Amino acid sequence: MSVDVAPNRALFFRMLAAHTDRVVAGANATLRLITGLGDGDVRPDALIDEVNRNEASGDALRDEFIRMLLESFTTPISREKLHTLILDLDRVLDTLQSVANGIRTYHIERATPEARTMAALGADACLKLSRAVAALAERKRAAEVEPLCREVDAIELRSSEVLREAVTRLFAVEGSDADAWHAMKLRGFYFAQEAVVDNCRRAARTIEEILIETA
Repeated sequence: MSVDVAPNRALFFRMLAAHTDRVVAGANATLRLITGLGDGDVRPDALIDEVNRNEASGDALRDEFIRMLLESFTTPISREKLHTLILDLDRVLDTLQSVANGIRTYHIERATPEARTMAALGADACLKLSRAVAALAERKRAAEVEPLCREVDAIELRSSEVLREAVTRLFAVEGSDADAWHAMKLRGFYFAQEAVVDNCRRAARTIEEILIETA
């Protein structure tokens, strides 16, 4: 596919917005998956496949975005920062995919309250991140960006608290070997969930750096 050597500012941000649409869709599917575990009306395999489709679509957008960066004579902001941002956003999708596929890997049939809370926090962080990218695209909305990034930071702190509480509860009481194995599986799953929000915070910090550079 040929790329305009001088694409306008809007094209770069449209592609970033398209990628964050996949991030939000993947996060919402992951949330529905985790909150619906054990509910006979929810089809886990279909939701896992939905997350995987969004991740694959995000990969295609990432590759096209990087190709555009390589072939464009000018970019609206630092080429390096744009490259970092698209990779940060893609890591969010990758970790959402890891969480969704972890349902199969760890054979999780019911979600704990902590897993549901972390899934909701992850979806919220992804939505805030998407809004920050949208605001970054318009100079007149620059004032909206930093508060959204701070909200992502706050969500990450809350998610870390939930993770610590969840892991502490897992190992608070000794049980059988089967109980220990179940605790180890859930621990791995919780850390996969935390990685989603960690990567949202990483992307938010890149957005803040872009905001500072373009101020």
